[in-house]
Amino acid sequence: MSTRTGASGGAPILHAAAPTAASVTGGVLLGLAVVLGVAYAFGRLAQRVRQPAVVGEIVAGLALGPSLLGLLPGDLTGALFPAEVRPFLQVLSQLGLVLFMFGVGYQLELNHLRGRGPQVTAVSLASVVLPFLLGMGLAVALEPTFITAELRVDGLLEPALFLGVAMSITAFPVLARIIDERGLNKSPLGALALACAAIQDFLAWCVLAVVVALVQATGWGPLGWLAVQSAAFVIALLHVVRPGLRWLLAPERRWAGAPATHAALVVGLLLSAWATEGMGLHAVFGAFAFGAVVPRRHVDAVAPQVPERIEQTSLFLLPAFFTVTGLSTDLGALGPQGAFMLLAAVAVACAGKFAGAFGSARLTGATAREATALGILLNARGLTELVILNVGLSLGVLDSRMFTVMVFMALITTVMTGPLLQWVRPSEPGPPRKRRTVPFAPDGRLRRENP
Repeated sequence: MSTRTGASGGAPILHAAAPTAASVTGGVLLGLAVVLGVAYAFGRLAQRVRQPAVVGEIVAGLALGPSLLGLLPGDLTGALFPAEVRPFLQVLSQLGLVLFMFGVGYQLELNHLRGRGPQVTAVSLASVVLPFLLGMGLAVALEPTFITAELRVDGLLEPALFLGVAMSITAFPVLARIIDERGLNKSPLGALALACAAIQDFLAWCVLAVVVALVQATGWGPLGWLAVQSAAFVIALLHVVRPGLRWLLAPERRWAGAPATHAALVVGLLLSAWATEGMGLHAVFGAFAFGAVVPRRHVDAVAPQVPERIEQTSLFLLPAFFTVTGLSTDLGALGPQGAFMLLAAVAVACAGKFAGAFGSARLTGATAREATALGILLNARGLTELVILNVGLSLGVLDSRMFTVMVFMALITTVMTGPLLQWVRPSEPGPPRKRRTVPFAPDGRLRRENP
């Protein structure tokens, strides 16, 4: 606090001192320490109740915001995360998000399609199209409740399309963790669920890219130019970047190894994220696309540990993303109308996914028990849903209340997956095996290391 005397020589005028670089740095370090500690604790608690660790980390991020910590006296949320610190947490959260989306793209594989193509196609399309249509219908029904002053779009088309995409998503990484924990990873049901989730996520991201293009473009000309840029980017990834990585990472190259592989992948994913951000799309699209075109066999041959290292880096950044999300949500501010919106969103989300998956699975030969379990599994949304919702909030197609509703919908549908699956299909015992688990995984997958 600084003082100076007024022009008339009267009482001194007080001025708040501007935050210094040292104080901002200290605030960021303190905020990260709190975020990581709380996320770890909540992640372990989630594992104790047989939930993926990522569920606990999401709850931790929400708890540090106005929904819980903000209810306590003393404005603890504001003290831990002051205004001058939040932009830096936002940058760190976006970096963690980009690294995470690279991992999602890198793990995307359709090998589970072999021998079950028609059933996988039918279930995938049905459990995307039906939730998409129901999500658009929900947007139409809830339009009178939208806070139009917070929206940056005119009309209902973009919010309706976006809610349709948000209802269609399935969290592939969290689903993989649940399937592994339940002993379904080598079963036909587990393989079918993973294949359907991979296709659903791919379709949802494609549709989301179209929605983002519609929002960002100011007319048919800019929209067409964005489409041309996007097509050129994908072509370059497939026909320039992928062959280039194959050549660079070939085992016979004398420089091939972990350092060169790590540098190539990190530089490539960051440049790809920068490219899509510059086009007007979100950075997550570039990171996801780059991860999908990386030649996995070459990476596995020269440095299989590198993707794991990149994922480990995101461990320390994704909790910041959950906290940034939590700072933008306030469950207590929803009120009766918001509570009704949340119930409606959960009902639409569950009905769309379950009906689409159950009906199409039964029509393609699955038993009632298998179809029920499949519908429950594909209803998990988790972290992937939060990524999409943050894109929508940044674009202005979601207001703060609808954002809060959808965040808690994602959490509820993910939490209910494990207990419902246990009720329908108890865990299948497998052969005993020694394994050491590393908790606090950002995507909910169970890591194994040979002892």
